[in-house]
Amino acid sequence: MMVYQEDQEFQKVDYTEKGFPQGSYESCTFIDCNFSNTDLSTCNFTDCDFKGCNLGMAKLSNTVLNDVRFNECKLLGLHFEDSNRVLFSVKFKKSNLHLSCFYQLKMKQTSFLECQLEEVDFTETDLTSAVFEQCNLAGAVFDNTILEKANFCSSFNFQINPNQNKMKQAQFSRTELAGLLGSFPIKIV
Repeated sequence: MMVYQEDQEFQKVDYTEKGFPQGSYESCTFIDCNFSNTDLSTCNFTDCDFKGCNLGMAKLSNTVLNDVRFNECKLLGLHFEDSNRVLFSVKFKKSNLHLSCFYQLKMKQTSFLECQLEEVDFTETDLTSAVFEQCNLAGAVFDNTILEKANFCSSFNFQINPNQNKMKQAQFSRTELAGLLGSFPIKIV
C-alpha cells in the first residue's frame, strides 16, 4: 500500500527492521532516523529534509529525490545513479558520502558544504556551477565530468585531470593547484 505524507516530522525512527512505507513524502522532515540498508525504491521525496539521519547503503532504485536536503547525514555507499534522474535535485551539508556514486547524473548548481566526499564517483556527471565548499575529495573520481563554472576554492585532497574533464571557468584555490597537475609528468616544488 502506497502512503502519502505531507508536512510531517519523523524523529528517531529506526526503519532497519520494520522497513520504510513506500509512497510519496512532500515537505517532510526526518530527524535522527535510521534508514541503513533500507529499501527506499520507488519512494517519492519532494521538498524534504533529512537531518542527522543514517542512510548508509540504502537502496534508491527509481527513488525520486526532488529538492531534497541532507544535513549532517551518513550517506555511505549510496548509488544515487539508480534514483529517478528526471526529478533529481539535492543539496548536502556536513554529510559523509564516502563511496557513493553519482554516475551520469545531471547535478547543475548542486551544493556540497563541508562534506566528506572520499572515493565518491562523479564519472560523467554534469556538475556545472556546483559548489564544493570545504569538502574532502580524497580519492574522488572525476572522469569525463562536466565541471564548468564549478567552485572548488575551499575544497582539498582532489585529483582532477584537466584533459579528461570539461573545466571551463571552474574555480580553484592556488594552494590546491597540485590536485590539477598530478596527471602531468612534472615536479611541483
